[in-house]
Amino acid sequence: MDVENWILGNTPGAELNIKIPQNIASIIPYPPGKPLEELEREYGIKNSIKLASNENPWGPSPKAVRALRAELLNLHRYPDGSCHYLAAALAEKLGVDSAEIVLGNGSSDIIDLLVKAFVTEGDEVITSHPSFLMYQKNVQVRGGINYVVPLKDMRHDLSIIKDMVSEKTRLIFLDNPNNPTGTALAPVDLYQFLSDIPESLVVVLDEAYVDFMDKEFRVDLYSLIRNSEGRCPVVFLRTFSKAYGLAGLRIGFGVMPAEIAACLHKVRQPFNVNQMAQVGALAALEDEEHYQKTILRTRKGLLFLSTEVKKLGCKAYPSHANFFLIDVRGKADEVYTAMLAKGVIVRSMSAYGLENFIRITVGTEEENNRFLKSLAECLN
Repeated sequence: MDVENWILGNTPGAELNIKIPQNIASIIPYPPGKPLEELEREYGIKNSIKLASNENPWGPSPKAVRALRAELLNLHRYPDGSCHYLAAALAEKLGVDSAEIVLGNGSSDIIDLLVKAFVTEGDEVITSHPSFLMYQKNVQVRGGINYVVPLKDMRHDLSIIKDMVSEKTRLIFLDNPNNPTGTALAPVDLYQFLSDIPESLVVVLDEAYVDFMDKEFRVDLYSLIRNSEGRCPVVFLRTFSKAYGLAGLRIGFGVMPAEIAACLHKVRQPFNVNQMAQVGALAALEDEEHYQKTILRTRKGLLFLSTEVKKLGCKAYPSHANFFLIDVRGKADEVYTAMLAKGVIVRSMSAYGLENFIRITVGTEEENNRFLKSLAECLN
């Protein structure tokens, strides 16, 4: 090999001779969306709106923004590795102990920690489809075995999931509400399911969208964490990305029995939550007025959009989240492309096997009206 080309990295067609494990080689990377600016340049559009990623369209709390600005002068310091103040604030709000909370770089970080702590090669994990893709990818990295149960009537099929449990099962992931369907499990059904699951495995309830649920659909977090004698332990996942509008800071947390939390602390990185995320989340947590305003606006927008898309001949599916599914009665990919040309970004569900469905996030009043106008034009 030419030494100069080797140093400069200019060797054409060079291939590495390393051996990549099959479980890694077979992973399909999580598909990131293009930056908004790049989409606008590519399609020659301006002032586009994004209703594809279940974000908070009203942004973070003004208190969080002020706290973040003040913290900029401390960026030369390492963050608090224990997330002491944020964990204490969450514990007080939820009525649990700080030792029962683990903070992470988004709730997806907690998913990764759970798989690292409890899954080794050949162990089994049960998930549903469609559901959050990162459950299965993390298991695959560890060499575990994914068993995927199709949804039934857009909901987790608890009966089949229970039947799939074996002595090798280590984790069961249930996103509740489910993403992308927005459906929620009836608490009585979930309690019965948990009582039937062996004590030797962990059930993970991913509640990324729990803030938007009516209270009668929420399960009792405290009792499921503390009163676990005679049944399986339960881990709850929460996030600041949705209702609190801090998706860009990547901060989430898990609430769980202290023994499980101790295991996760053994496998997490020392500074897995950056200082800005901790400061922003703590300030956002204290702004109850902004939080409640977001919830009310979301519910109002969800009702409005669901009603209006039906008038266009589409079917809107009920949702407990800040998004919902729409059956457009045609090819979802074609609708997605046509909407994109109008500067409205939605999510096609064809990759999930739902060929005629799109998913949209509730936006501001102006964004919602623009979406409806564009959808009507594209359907026509």
